[in-house]
Amino acid sequence: KMKYFSQFWSYIDLGIIVCSWTSVGIYIWRYNEANRVGDLFKQTNGYAYINLQLAVYINDIYTYIIGFSCFFGTLKLVRFCRLNRRLSFVIETIHHARKDLVLFGMMFSIIFIAFICLFYLLFVSSLSTCATLMETAQMLFEILLMNFDGNAIVNASPFLGPFSFTLFILLGEFTCLNMFITIINDSLRFVRKNMRKSLNEDDMLVYMLHKFQYWIGFGRRSAIKRFEENEERMRSTYYEPVEHFPDKVNQLLDALDKVYIDQQTSIFEPKSSARAIYKKRYGMNKETVV
Repeated sequence: KMKYFSQFWSYIDLGIIVCSWTSVGIYIWRYNEANRVGDLFKQTNGYAYINLQLAVYINDIYTYIIGFSCFFGTLKLVRFCRLNRRLSFVIETIHHARKDLVLFGMMFSIIFIAFICLFYLLFVSSLSTCATLMETAQMLFEILLMNFDGNAIVNASPFLGPFSFTLFILLGEFTCLNMFITIINDSLRFVRKNMRKSLNEDDMLVYMLHKFQYWIGFGRRSAIKRFEENEERMRSTYYEPVEHFPDKVNQLLDALDKVYIDQQTSIFEPKSSARAIYKKRYGMNKETVV
């Protein structure tokens, strides 16, 4: 039973179940609150003070739960589409690199928080984008995406501005992002090498889809037959080159034998007798062979 909680998709299923039932309960709560407010408004004809703070609070919670339900459901949809080779390739790459990505995330978080503190303390009074910690973090993310205002940083501090900016580019842009790309490339290369040994799942999915369409009457028999004939032809024409090696050796020996006989007849016998020997042995004239 505990093995169930060691899988990532198990938590996605639990998230869908919890959010779905919670949203049902909150919807009933919101419905009762709306009826209470409506009855109070009807009894007083709108002249009494009605506090809508609780109703708004319940509606916000319901919206958040629905958002999480859609999030977990979308991730589950990716799980259902794993038969596609490209999606399976991306999932397997992230799964293989999960440990390295966790360690990289911890290191990057420490470096990023350090730069948030640096920029916030240096430019809190001179840059509007560093007024709060959240705005400072947003500005640093924009710098990572190469979307920033360099003149504002230089005008804020002629020395500390360019120095801090250059230090963040060197550590955040070149070092950390290159490490992230290296981790993804290594995992991608490993997964690609392993997927070459497996079956082509795209062909399996296409074949199953064509069969299903044919069974329900919407498929074209010609397309299905063409797919089956291509599969049969590939199986029949595939062979090991080693199996034909003895035949190639026999053909080589026959060719050498012909060359040897040609040389012997041209040296020791006249031209007419050489033609007779060729005609007797191979059923053709010497000029035809040459």
